[in-house]
Amino acid sequence: MRPVRLAPNLIDHFYAGGSRIAALRGIETTSARQPEEWIAATVARAGQWPVGLAGTADGHVLRDLVVADPEAWTGSHGDGDTGLLLKLLDAGQRLPVHVHPDRRFAQSHLDCPYGKTEAWLVLEAEPGAAVHLGWTADVDPKELERRRDDQDGAWMLRHMHRVPVARGDGILVPAGTVHAIGAGILVAEVQEPTDFSILLEWSVTTSGREDAHLGLGFETAMPAVCTAALEDTAVEALIRRTDLTARSGDPLPTLPAAANPFFRLHLLAPSGTSRPLEAGFAAVLVLSGSGRLRGAGASLDVAAGDTVAVPAAFGDWAVEGDCAALVARPGTTWPPEGRTS
Repeated sequence: MRPVRLAPNLIDHFYAGGSRIAALRGIETTSARQPEEWIAATVARAGQWPVGLAGTADGHVLRDLVVADPEAWTGSHGDGDTGLLLKLLDAGQRLPVHVHPDRRFAQSHLDCPYGKTEAWLVLEAEPGAAVHLGWTADVDPKELERRRDDQDGAWMLRHMHRVPVARGDGILVPAGTVHAIGAGILVAEVQEPTDFSILLEWSVTTSGREDAHLGLGFETAMPAVCTAALEDTAVEALIRRTDLTARSGDPLPTLPAAANPFFRLHLLAPSGTSRPLEAGFAAVLVLSGSGRLRGAGASLDVAAGDTVAVPAAFGDWAVEGDCAALVARPGTTWPPEGRTS
């Protein structure tokens, strides 16, 4: 079974961006507010089905293919679940301060085995660009509620770590951790396959308070928000730096090892042929060059800007040629406890 090429899957959103995605992918945007592309997505945007679902270049919905043959696509039984979501995100403006719930909260309150731990691999960053991640000191929950109700985003940002970023920085964002991506940054974002967000700062979006708490009410939602300090050493432990121009026969991990239970994101950039990756579902983004994906008795030619979904039935597979590709795969705990088959 061969991998399939994917069609462009740009998402209209409240925030500006998209030109960096278009340049990387060799595609066109239709507005100045298409700052995300969902790659190999078999989940949709919250409350907007089927927006977000990825399509193949020949016109099929990827989720439909996975549902029809989950064993071939994922090596498991399931209902279209592939264990991950890969995005391109082009922040043309600062994103709001927000938080994602963890798996325990999602299982208890959202009837879902996944939370939304995520990670960002910086592909481009303007000079001085930064992200905000975690509290610099313990925050009183009542004070946070007041600042949230007052929509005091400036206060929130002052109490968060400002982390300057550069190309090749891989940053893990554990569920529960307050965060905001700054303007002028293009990232490949890999995450658990959900669209769960608790907005602490909705005033910079097109959403309102009623959209900010996952439909649960803030009394129920706010316990998902960690208010403890994230120490400087803990922030540094969430970052892995990779030279995205490096050439290696081995798959290069781009994220801290703590991401592995949730998802894996490797750079494959061989001078010839890479060491094979084990069989399993994968989402691929070709960053540069040209080459081919070679698996069990089949291959697929690829070039810069291509996006591809790789089925488990492709077998163990490698990248050949003069190209560099990002490969996102489910984490080591997939399928998660509580997932229905």
